[in-house]
Amino acid sequence: MKGILYAVGVGPGDPELLTLKAVRVLKDSKCVAVPKGREGGESMALSIAEKAVPLNGKKILSLHFPMKKDLARESFRGAAKEVLECLEDGDVAFITLGDPTLYSTFFHLYSAVLDLAPDTKSEIIPGVSSITAASARAGRQLALSGDKVAILPATYIKAAATYINDFEAALRDFDTVVLMKVHSVMDEIKKALDKNGLLDKAVYVCRAGMEGEIVKSVPDVEQGDLDYFSTIIVRKK
Repeated sequence: MKGILYAVGVGPGDPELLTLKAVRVLKDSKCVAVPKGREGGESMALSIAEKAVPLNGKKILSLHFPMKKDLARESFRGAAKEVLECLEDGDVAFITLGDPTLYSTFFHLYSAVLDLAPDTKSEIIPGVSSITAASARAGRQLALSGDKVAILPATYIKAAATYINDFEAALRDFDTVVLMKVHSVMDEIKKALDKNGLLDKAVYVCRAGMEGEIVKSVPDVEQGDLDYFSTIIVRKK
């Protein structure tokens, strides 16, 4: 009987934020599948998991997923085959930063797995997202009562102007706007916030729960503070 393919959220960086279920699944799984943005690169998710759970004796399956917005399902077929081979020996835990349901490669992989083996069983183990972690580190609420929240990723921006237009529209329509991976458009974001009179309502959180964490008011953010693992929370109220 094949094992179960688990999607395990390991949280934003602090190994103490792993859930009890995530720890149990990692302990029980024979194989830990690790997504990587480039071949030979290190995995932040793996480094977090290793601090919470001894992984000695487990197979560590490195899966290379290019960092592109639109990936054809066929590009995951090779990784899907490797995962299915591991499932023949037992459960596989696919680890992902934050939560598997929020900007994770898991569902791309799982679709490719189902193409090859439609009877594959899976389960998602939710994790603490970088959004809620950043909000907690900044000491700010994301929403109260009937507040509306918008999330905008800046990872795959083709044109900064288009992104800022979307951002300003979100500022008009939502009470809280969360911007993820903002390192490449910080100058544009600052100008848009100033234009809309919200510069003092925005907080920048970098590497929440990780070494080198930074929490600053957006006006105080300097070039040296910018990092891929970055979030801005704009709370209008």
